[in-house]
Amino acid sequence: MLLFTLRRLGVMLLTALALTFVVFFMTNLPPNLEKLAKSEGSVRMSDEDVTLWLDRNGFSRHISLRYGEWLGVVPGWTHEAADGTISGRCIARGEDAATAPARCGILQGFWGQSTVFKQPVTEILSRSLGATGWLMLWVMIVMVPTSLLLGVLSGMREGTRTDRVLSTFAIASTATPEYVSGVILIAVLGSATAGLSPILYEWGWIEGRTLFQGTATSAMDKITFWNFALPVITIALYGIGYIARMTRASMTEVMTQQYIRTARLKGVAFRTIILRHALRNALIAPFTVIMLQFPWLLNGVVIVETLFNYKGFGWTLVQAAGNNDIQLLLGCSVVAVFVVLVTQLISDIGYVFLNPRIRLS
Repeated sequence: MLLFTLRRLGVMLLTALALTFVVFFMTNLPPNLEKLAKSEGSVRMSDEDVTLWLDRNGFSRHISLRYGEWLGVVPGWTHEAADGTISGRCIARGEDAATAPARCGILQGFWGQSTVFKQPVTEILSRSLGATGWLMLWVMIVMVPTSLLLGVLSGMREGTRTDRVLSTFAIASTATPEYVSGVILIAVLGSATAGLSPILYEWGWIEGRTLFQGTATSAMDKITFWNFALPVITIALYGIGYIARMTRASMTEVMTQQYIRTARLKGVAFRTIILRHALRNALIAPFTVIMLQFPWLLNGVVIVETLFNYKGFGWTLVQAAGNNDIQLLLGCSVVAVFVVLVTQLISDIGYVFLNPRIRLS
């Protein structure tokens, strides 16, 4: 197991370097750098002024050197002005160049400054990841038990009316993207002019104009059931259908195994067969699917957070991409790559523990 883990960590490191370099290369294309220069300088800058600005700020160096600077393995760039003033990547404004560190990158904890929010990238990401973390937590609390229950009930009653109803619901929820289900939920439950809210208000069943809030902005300060339910349900619906279908397929396969038939012939209670024999083996495949939901949630919240104006990781990623915030985009890419690789590692290790038939070479 130790050798397997070390080997996977090595592969993860190489994968992370490759993915981050691709993102770094794409965000540092000449059109993006020219747009950055004009947004930070002046929109009326000439081509010569743009070239000078890029040279003064270290963007004229080779892409591999700048990638090494961003990682923190190559010394940061420096530039000496005509009046003798020295500026550089690792030299803060007003700081003495002699006391500044030689390297300042991801490895040293320096993730750059956001050109849109005018704040360090680490502060923005910590705030947005905290907000998205609460959203992901409640989505998993709703999604995992519900999907497993639906999948197990459907799999243990294969071919019955219960199986057909639950399978239809799972397929429908999986086939409906978040931006469709979110709009439908807002129209039905969060609109003051359509759906159920006007009817309930006229009947005197609710005090406000809407049953649920169609925006989750207030959840940034205080999470309540009424301002957080719609985004949670919107994200959970898609995952519920996918995990339920995987659980049903696994449960159906387990229920046809020989040891299940033997237990039935011995007169073992059906409930005991499900809980003690079938359930553990049926949950091996869904465990991997559940673990892989974490990177999907981190990137899938882009639509939902934008739709409900919830300022988490997805909302931050959209703002960074729309405003050509290169440093913030790179920071988001590091977080996304880290989450994907770590969850895959945990999934592989957990699968080995759950399935004793697997042998590592």
